[in-house]
Amino acid sequence: MGQGPEGSRHRRQRAERRGHISEYLAALCLILKGYRILQLRYRTKLGEIDIIARRKTLIVFVEVKARAREADAIDAVGYETQRRIRASSDIWLSKRRDAHLLSCRYDIIAVLPGRLPRHFIDAF
Repeated sequence: MGQGPEGSRHRRQRAERRGHISEYLAALCLILKGYRILQLRYRTKLGEIDIIARRKTLIVFVEVKARAREADAIDAVGYETQRRIRASSDIWLSKRRDAHLLSCRYDIIAVLPGRLPRHFIDAF
């Protein structure tokens, strides 16, 4: 195992499972802070937003990164990732009748082994 296409598929499946668990932990963190989760894994042709959450008139677009260190999680959200998230958020907002009443923010939640998720507000 670990070699060839079978091992590669297994690693990919484990990474995907770890990513989904991290997103659920991040969503729980947001709920405990008073946010309402509007959508998980919002996909568009331009990209994906891990979590879309709301608190009053604030919409938060969240990128979740599971890494061993906080710095690695933040560094993993590079310019191209930010651009895709912003483009996808524009699509999401364009479908909202109340978009003109909402303010938006882009956050990162780092999910670290053995620790509570760390929420970086207005990260980009």
